[in-house]
Amino acid sequence: MSPIKPFVLISKSRFMKKKMLLHSCCGPCSTACIDRLKDEYDLTVFYYNPNIYPVGEYLHRLSEQMRYIKEAHIDAVVIDGKYDDSPLFYKAFAGLEKEKEGGARCKICFALRLDKTAKYAKENGFDIFATTLSVSPHKDAKLINEIGQNLAQKYDIEYLVSDFKKKDGYLISIKKSKEYNLYRQNYCGCKYSIYDK
Repeated sequence: MSPIKPFVLISKSRFMKKKMLLHSCCGPCSTACIDRLKDEYDLTVFYYNPNIYPVGEYLHRLSEQMRYIKEAHIDAVVIDGKYDDSPLFYKAFAGLEKEKEGGARCKICFALRLDKTAKYAKENGFDIFATTLSVSPHKDAKLINEIGQNLAQKYDIEYLVSDFKKKDGYLISIKKSKEYNLYRQNYCGCKYSIYDK
């Protein structure tokens, strides 16, 4: 008779969490979203926003995203999706430069950023992807979710339908931004949104 091998009980939660790639538009918006997701998912934050103008603003927002993760002791990695293909955005916006925030230009911007997120998630072994975009009262959660669901089908990966502004998500993001003294930008990101303000 062979000896009984020792049995080691391993926490189910550590291995049962789905790997989520969370697209983040900025540190302040990510705070409330991360708080809601961090216990349920194995989170990786994907900072992909080459729409942001100028590059110094992009880098400032990225550094604030990383600082929040570190100072809040969030168990997550931040991936910089890079700034190098921003001309793609401005080519896609041709003819829509005078659109107000929330119009056709924004729909294209959401789709380009979420497409890159979904593709990266699929190619790198993530189970699901999501975005922080819906936490803003200026963003159309229904539109964002339609884009996310279409991309989920395109790349054969799960998408988390969400409206993070609900349950005081936006107010929580403001509170947490103050708590961590996060830089809160006064325009969405692209050079056209500067003119809107």
